Amino acid sequence: MVLLILKGSLSLYWLRTHVVPVLWATVVSTLIYMLMQYPYGPVIFPFIIAVFTTIRLGHRLVGWSALAALYIGHVGGRMLLGINEDGVYQILLVGFFFVLLGTVSELFRAHRERVTASERTRREAELRQASEERLRIAQELHDVVAHHISLINVQASTALHLADRQPEQAAPALAAIKDASKEALVELRSIVGILRQTDESAPRQPVAGLDRLDHLVSRTSMAGLEVHTAIHGESRPLPTGLDRAAFRIIQESLTNVVRHAKATTATVRIQYGEESLVIQVDDNGRSLAGAPTEGNGIVGMRERATALGGTLATTRTPAGGLRVVATLPLGCAS
Repeated sequence: MVLLILKGSLSLYWLRTHVVPVLWATVVSTLIYMLMQYPYGPVIFPFIIAVFTTIRLGHRLVGWSALAALYIGHVGGRMLLGINEDGVYQILLVGFFFVLLGTVSELFRAHRERVTASERTRREAELRQASEERLRIAQELHDVVAHHISLINVQASTALHLADRQPEQAAPALAAIKDASKEALVELRSIVGILRQTDESAPRQPVAGLDRLDHLVSRTSMAGLEVHTAIHGESRPLPTGLDRAAFRIIQESLTNVVRHAKATTATVRIQYGEESLVIQVDDNGRSLAGAPTEGNGIVGMRERATALGGTLATTRTPAGGLRVVATLPLGCAS
């Protein structure tokens, strides 16, 4: 009797690593104990713990099979051995206890799975949020670097061209290079500061928005591109995310004009509607016929628009230049 109790109890030591073998070991020891008509007592507890753990860990079929095996073995074995001390009431009571044990184990298993699923959902949401934030920062870096480097490249070419022939006229181009590079460094430091998440006191740029449109036009005009702006509708404050996306779309569009279009003028039109903000950027460049080729810049602009529930399309103007049209819903979240 003592050996059977010890066998069932000691086997629980390996329950976490060998749950199914330990369960069946407790079934065997408990069944033998019962059929040998030893007094009811602690021998049943290792079996209860093993069944509960097995079902809670997800081995439902094995757990219920063990319950059925012990119940049938107990009732059938005593009948075969001619042990008829148990009445119908006692047999039904043992069956009810086994069903109750299995049901309680199932409830704990369901709770464990809900907690696990909730934790998994939370981790997936955190990873998705982190991925979206990385994408946003990557877009910011691309727009900042591409815009300022393009302006620096154009001004450097102008300065080199004028250095020998008209050195006095090279100074404004060099000054523009200095200002563009300084502004780029400040914006990059601001973005890197977000990545580092420190509280260091460092120069911080205001969040890029349409309130900086005049500054953007001025900087771009210094690169030799004449930029005109036209605003239709009542100008009003915009959600931060939409305001930033609108500015970056205009910035990237003008950067593409400076780098690729060989244009002399560009027109930025902003339409404040009741439900959406429409941005249109046209240039007077001369391009090949057919649909415009979409590089990383246009893809990035479209991703910005799509993230806010809007759209972005590129077409040819009647004169052959490139037209970028972005429609951003005003009801989008900041």
